[in-house]
Amino acid sequence: MKRSLLALLCTAVLPVAAQTTVLHCGQLADVRAQRLLREQSIVVEGKTIARVEAGYAALPGATVVDLKSHTCLPGWIDLHVHLSAQINPRSQLEGYTLNPGDYALQAAGNAEKTLLAGFTTVRDLGGPYATGVALRNAVRAGTVRGPRVYAAAFMTSTGGHGDGSNGLRRDLAGNPGPDQYIINGADDARKAVRQAYKEGFDQIKISTTGGVLSVAKSGDAPLLADDELAAIVTTARDYGFKVAAHAHGAEGLKRAVRAGVQTIEHGTFLDDEGFALMKKNGTWLVPTISAGKYVAERAKEPGFFPEIIRVKAAAIGPQIQEMFARAYKAGVKIGFGTDTGVSPHGDNAKEFIYMVEAGMPALEAFRAATLEAATILGAQEQFGTLERGKLADIVAVPGDPTKDITAVTRVAFVMKEGVAYKKP
Repeated sequence: MKRSLLALLCTAVLPVAAQTTVLHCGQLADVRAQRLLREQSIVVEGKTIARVEAGYAALPGATVVDLKSHTCLPGWIDLHVHLSAQINPRSQLEGYTLNPGDYALQAAGNAEKTLLAGFTTVRDLGGPYATGVALRNAVRAGTVRGPRVYAAAFMTSTGGHGDGSNGLRRDLAGNPGPDQYIINGADDARKAVRQAYKEGFDQIKISTTGGVLSVAKSGDAPLLADDELAAIVTTARDYGFKVAAHAHGAEGLKRAVRAGVQTIEHGTFLDDEGFALMKKNGTWLVPTISAGKYVAERAKEPGFFPEIIRVKAAAIGPQIQEMFARAYKAGVKIGFGTDTGVSPHGDNAKEFIYMVEAGMPALEAFRAATLEAATILGAQEQFGTLERGKLADIVAVPGDPTKDITAVTRVAFVMKEGVAYKKP
């Protein structure tokens, strides 16, 4: 009897073998070395990659996924999304008609679209009611199917891009302050960052210039003074936050770079001086060509935008791809981001096409959306490459996307942390 009880206890503490899956990849993108490897196997155990080996491995008892006619890549990372909404002709009205639950449910649906499009990680750079934090937690808990979410608090100045009270009559507009992430002065800036920490955000996003979709005249005027920027970046550093800066105009953009932000989002009017400053400071550019193209097209559609927005969309949108081409040639560090929520959810991969059109080779574009993006997030040891010990975030597309970049829009396989959400 004693021996039986001992045997039972010993059996109970033995580790259970992790589920093993083997992916047979016709090609595999080694984004670190910028090369495609032929006929490779990725062995996945539990949530992680156990090994990558040449040839098509045969492991008894393992689940085999046949991707021999596909190219396997690390799960893609979109550094600039807004999952809680999608711009449309009713966007201004929705601020009055949608409740927090509406935004949360929209975010859940858009998160699943994003995951199935091949994006296993995103930075959600602003949405109402701290929806990004709630979505992040729901994805972690398994309540919602979606990418891994890094949620950012979005800060601006009074009347700046992101001030939701713009365009309202005075009694409705009120005077929002740092509790609502509207700042005026260094003290407000510090309080807003601390509020973001209190509310559980992962990152800080600031508007350093005007924007296209805000109900305000200028799309490029500088919004934050040097002391405000310094207070944001310094306080953010104290709390372990990285800072992303929305910037179209050259002056506000350069102020943000000098202050020490990590990324510039959009960068429409970057000039040679701006490129040199970014290279000197190690600042990354997240260009969001997709959003530029989308708003430029919608600006041609009567009634889609209010006139104050339409003028900016028509002027700013078409310039982002050309700026990206110059930035790439100048040697500025590039991270992948789309501003999806402006452009349609699920179409994120079109950004690869636009990057290649502008002169970036496909493998470099893939690196921008994997290893480089993971580095920006400080997570390059966890994901971003197909290497032993990394989380099994894997996407596969048909054929060879270095020869036909449009293959990125036909994602056949998506795995996040060892769970396959889409198969051929």
